[in-house]
Amino acid sequence: MRALTILVALVLAVPAWAANQPDFAAAIAQLAPHQAVYRLSFGGSPDGSVLSGSGSMDYRVFDACDAWTTQQRLVLEVLTNRGEATRIVSDFTTYEAKNGSLLRFRLRETTDGETTSDIAGQAEMRDGRGYVHYTAPRKRTIALPVGTLFPMAHTAHILALADMGEKFLALPLFDGSSDTGAEDTFVVVTGRAAPGSDRFAALAKLPSTTVNIAFYDHDSPDAEPDYATAMRYWRNGVADDLTMNFGDFIMDGAMTRLKLGRRGC
Repeated sequence: MRALTILVALVLAVPAWAANQPDFAAAIAQLAPHQAVYRLSFGGSPDGSVLSGSGSMDYRVFDACDAWTTQQRLVLEVLTNRGEATRIVSDFTTYEAKNGSLLRFRLRETTDGETTSDIAGQAEMRDGRGYVHYTAPRKRTIALPVGTLFPMAHTAHILALADMGEKFLALPLFDGSSDTGAEDTFVVVTGRAAPGSDRFAALAKLPSTTVNIAFYDHDSPDAEPDYATAMRYWRNGVADDLTMNFGDFIMDGAMTRLKLGRRGC
């Protein structure tokens, strides 16, 4: 199973928007530091291998002047059709330079108290090319595809391109949740909405975009995604109405608490 993160590499050979370049810098500047807490509920099991599930996710974004730092804690409890109850806990942190040049990452995941994933390292991008240097689970260096984006930049690119009316996006991604390098992501923009009523007043003032995102191992020929998610993105990068498809089971996420943080230094 893929490491359990939400957040984020098919290179666009001839971008449809090349003649009218989106303002990615402006989209990144609109992203807001925040804390969002989600209640996770069972959304089904395509193959029937999981009978039920529940959980929670706490996601935090901090503005560190010239970088974003994120912290995510995900807790899942699932019951399989064999009667086995499993508790999965994922702790994931990143430090991402706002200019897209650097990503530091650390993921630790446990299943029933036993460590099942321990990934750490640093990725660098210069002039569209880059490498990821892993320190765990073992030391090694992997080249990243041309144009690879890091997680916050990936979100900003989706929002900027959706603003221009793009509906199908192939965006390169490395988010640090895998020890195999970059992923291919295919994004389908399923809807746009103007500001309107919402239970969170800070979001009601903003437009939103709904998307489906499929994640594929970059070097795999498999036509089926490794992981898929659907969500509503608000203009400031806050996400709600989550659906996370892990393959053998699906979890739906409802945001129960939102606190916007301080921008800048």
